[in-house]
Amino acid sequence: MASTSGYSHRDPMLKKRDEFEDLLEERRNSSDLRYAFRSYSPVLYKELSPCTATTLKNMVLRSDQLRFVISQVCLETGRAVDDIQEEASAILEEMAHNLQLSTVRFFAFTLCKVFKTLFRSICVNEEGIQRLQQAIQEHPVILLPSHRSYMDFLLMSYIMYTYDVALPVIAAGMDFMGMKFVGEMLRMSGAFFIRRSFGADKLYWAIFSEYVKTMVKNGFAPVEFFLEGTRSRTSKSLTPKLGLLNIVMDPFFKGEVFDLNLVPVSISYERILEESLYARELLGVPKPKESTSGLIKARKVLSEDYGSIHVYFGEPVSVRSLAQGKIDRSQFNLLPRHIPRRPSEEISNLVNDSAYRLVRAQEENMVLKPWVLLASLLLQSHHQNQATALDELTEQAVWLRDLSRQYGAFLHWPDHVPPSEVVSSSLSLHRGLVTISEGRVQLALEQEQSGPGEPPRAATPEEELLSQAVTVLSCASYRNQALHIFLRPALLASAVHAASSNNKQEVFNSFSFLRNMLSNEFILCPGATVQDFEDACFLLVKTGALQVSQQEVVVTERGHRTLAFLTSMLDPFLQGYQVVCRFLCEEATEDLTEKQFVPAVRKFILKLLLAGQLRYTEVLSSDLQKNSLAALLRLGAVRKIKGAEPGTLKVNKVMVNSLEDTLGGKLPTQKAAVARL
Repeated sequence: MASTSGYSHRDPMLKKRDEFEDLLEERRNSSDLRYAFRSYSPVLYKELSPCTATTLKNMVLRSDQLRFVISQVCLETGRAVDDIQEEASAILEEMAHNLQLSTVRFFAFTLCKVFKTLFRSICVNEEGIQRLQQAIQEHPVILLPSHRSYMDFLLMSYIMYTYDVALPVIAAGMDFMGMKFVGEMLRMSGAFFIRRSFGADKLYWAIFSEYVKTMVKNGFAPVEFFLEGTRSRTSKSLTPKLGLLNIVMDPFFKGEVFDLNLVPVSISYERILEESLYARELLGVPKPKESTSGLIKARKVLSEDYGSIHVYFGEPVSVRSLAQGKIDRSQFNLLPRHIPRRPSEEISNLVNDSAYRLVRAQEENMVLKPWVLLASLLLQSHHQNQATALDELTEQAVWLRDLSRQYGAFLHWPDHVPPSEVVSSSLSLHRGLVTISEGRVQLALEQEQSGPGEPPRAATPEEELLSQAVTVLSCASYRNQALHIFLRPALLASAVHAASSNNKQEVFNSFSFLRNMLSNEFILCPGATVQDFEDACFLLVKTGALQVSQQEVVVTERGHRTLAFLTSMLDPFLQGYQVVCRFLCEEATEDLTEKQFVPAVRKFILKLLLAGQLRYTEVLSSDLQKNSLAALLRLGAVRKIKGAEPGTLKVNKVMVNSLEDTLGGKLPTQKAAVARL
């Protein structure tokens, strides 16, 4: 067994990060109209002239790849070539952007007004912008922002316009097309629209991929899309979707561009506009359909204070350097390049590894606000049915501030302000989630059950529980912003707690089992179990919580507080996975389908919560339930079978029961290890 006592790790506290500048400061002191109509002349890739939307569409329709796919579809369906070409033109018309500077100027003016009303500041790292401007001149650029709010893509274009950087073309879901007027405005500000799913539709896939690749190969504008595919309703990073990343990297693999620059962008909101909307979605309330009238009704948010936003443009990542020594590009010389083919295993592995690396880069540059730490502490007090004295909460927050900094957190805590004022200011901004009574702070769980103008009515126990769950899940979404900082130490803390001895190999086995079980829940890079274990040991030894030798992992006297906090962070997730296992063993019917799973497990969980058999309201989150099922499917404890209904689930109850016991610490986990130290 290798020793981890002589650590060679780079201390995360030593990571250098750029300074920020507030964009809104100048906007508050000068004319918005002058800003919107100022000179805008960004430098493009190889000083190209901008390409018109019509020219771009013609290039796609004349491409060898699309012509080849059209001929294939003709052979398969027997339809006339003209008929399919007409369909291709219609698809492209529906999809393509129509970027117009006049529309961008309109948005610049409007967003100035909106942002100054909603936010105290929008802080951007200027060094990151300078790196981006340089990268755009050298190679085609792909912008990869984190995705926590509808505000993200508007914010990105606003920043690019402000700094005179080439405006991106942005992959957007077809849902926005249903918004009269607004949908077309988004198209004219650079959005191109794609269907959420297009399955085996060869023609659509060919047009979509060729459209994106043509933009990438020619470098007319940076291409922007969200690696996570959709907004995260929980503020945790989502498992990356690989489809678009495969497409944009393909021109490099085929030697059509010398290199590509992938730029991760981290957008951190002090208060998220969709906060309670997300919580309700996680509890089963359907997402409101995107519409212009819905947008107008949402204008009441303009009377609220949403604090600050931090946007961090990360270091550009060269695809050429990622592929160095891993990909043999000569394989693409064996077939004409316009013939579509499935990516090889080595390319799939590279794209997957790159995606995880890029999401991790987004996480590491997320700016954490003091409220994230307070939410973590208040949730743990809530789970213990306690209110916390304000001065005690301040002391705990300072302790957690120092711990998170030692773990490498990018924390925005104003050190020149007394901690009590920082805490009070954060509680005030999030006053909808907390109550302060007689100097004690707790989550605001008393909610109005009747609408405005309606007589008050008594809530049913279930309504009361779901109402409280909205506050808990809203608060959890802020706690989740810090999970990437504490995750690996928390896995180790939980492993130490679960292991039956101090034996290092046994602790590692426990760690390995938990990490594997939760790898659908968090961003845990494939094949990095030993590295993550050693990183966790390093941090907990560095902060004096553990002593680690070649044979043993021992908790120090001062480490109990740290380990108690860390295990409490993961406990709601572990209980969520346990209760899903219990549901599948006790309640799952032979004909249970994937579609029926979430409503059925929610009903089961509600019953247990009302009976006082579960501790954590967070287990009601549909995100947690879906991730649990995904983990069980990955591990083979549940299989999808061809039944009367698509997506019928076949449960291996012996295996699911064993996993439930192991999660509950009832069984040793020696067999669960995927590697040995």
